[in-house]
Amino acid sequence: MSKESIQQFVTEEHEMFRQSVNDFAVKYIVPNIAKWEKEGEVSRELFKQAAELGALGINIDSKYGGLGLDAMYNMIWVEELSRQNVGGSASGIINHLQLPIQYLDKFGSEELKQKYLVPSVSGDLIGALGMTEPGAGSDLAAISTTAVKEGDHYIVNGSKTFITSGIMADYMVTAVKIDGKVSMLVIDTKSEGYSCTKLDKLGIRASDTAEIGMDNVKVPAENLIGEEGKGFYYMMRNLQIERLGIAWGGVGSCEGILDMTIQYIHEREAFGKPLAKLQIIRHKLVELQTELEVIRAFTYLTTQRFCNGEDVTKEASMLKLKAAELGNITADQCLQFFGGYGFMEEFPIARIYRDNRISPIYAGTSEIMKEILAKMVIDGKTY
Repeated sequence: MSKESIQQFVTEEHEMFRQSVNDFAVKYIVPNIAKWEKEGEVSRELFKQAAELGALGINIDSKYGGLGLDAMYNMIWVEELSRQNVGGSASGIINHLQLPIQYLDKFGSEELKQKYLVPSVSGDLIGALGMTEPGAGSDLAAISTTAVKEGDHYIVNGSKTFITSGIMADYMVTAVKIDGKVSMLVIDTKSEGYSCTKLDKLGIRASDTAEIGMDNVKVPAENLIGEEGKGFYYMMRNLQIERLGIAWGGVGSCEGILDMTIQYIHEREAFGKPLAKLQIIRHKLVELQTELEVIRAFTYLTTQRFCNGEDVTKEASMLKLKAAELGNITADQCLQFFGGYGFMEEFPIARIYRDNRISPIYAGTSEIMKEILAKMVIDGKTY
C-alpha cells in the first residue's frame, strides 16, 4: 500500500512506532531465531525487552503501566513483527498481549488487575489463554473442564491443549464450566494438581505449546474474571481482536515474504537471465501483491472501525479467513520460486512455510469462519 493511501489510517506517530518495532525485532529476535527454534522456546528476557518498548501494554491504561494507545498500534506491533517473519519467536509475546492481558484488562476486577495485569504489562509475569480442549476446539460451548465452588475457592478439573506459552506461563486465563455455564478463571500454573506437557509441532517451533492437566486444582474465588456464566460472552467479544490479530500477522508476513522473494529473483539467474525477467514469475508475484493490497486496505479500515468502538465481528471473521489463507498461499508459491533452495532449512522461506500453515487453523479454522459468516450473511444471525 502506498504511503499516500495509508495516511488516512496511520499517523507519523504510528510510523515512528513501526520503526521502533522493526528495530526491536532486528536487535532482539532475528539473531536468536535459530537458537530458539532448536530449543523450542524463547528467552523470558524477550518479554522484559518487549515491555521496555511498551509493547506489552499498548492499549492498556497508564495506571496499570500501559501506554493507553489505540488498536492501530496493536496492529502495527503484530504487522511489523510478522513482516520480519520471525514466526514462533514472536508468537508468545504477541499472544501475551492479544489474549490473556485483554481479558484481564476488559473484564478483570481491580484486584486481578493489580495481581496479574500490572506484572504482565511489565513482563514480570507471562500469561496464557486456556480455551481449546482435546474434545472441544472451535465449539467453545462444548468445553468439559469444570469448576466447583467450595467455600472461598473453586476446585478445577479438566484439560486444555494447544496452549501457546503453556510451558513458560505463570498463569492461565482459563475457560471452565460452573454449574453448566462457561466462566473464566485465572489459574496460577504452580498450583498443586496443575501439570503441563510440551507438544511437538510442525511450525512456530520457537513458541512453546503445551497440553495442560488440572486435577483438583484449588483456585481462589477472587480469581473469577467478571461474573459466573458470562465467559462465553467474554470470549466472543475478545475474538474480534484475536481474529484481527491473525489478519495483521497475515498482512505483515505476506509483505515480508514478497520482499524476500523479489530480492532473490533479482539475484538468481536461470537460462542466462535473472528469474525476475521470467514472465510466469513476474505475473504471479504481481498477482500476490495485488491480493495483499486488497486485504491490507480492508484490514486497516476494519481496525480503524474497531478503534471507534464498532462491532466488527463479521469483518474480523472475513479478514481472519482471507489473510490467513493468503499468508499460506504466498509462502507456498514463493517457496517454489526459490527452487531447491526453498526446501533447505538454511533459507528462511522453509521455516516461514511451516510457520504460516497454522494461520488458517488457530483462532477458528477457515471452515469455522465460513460457517460463522454464512450464519451472519445468509441467516441474519448476530453475535
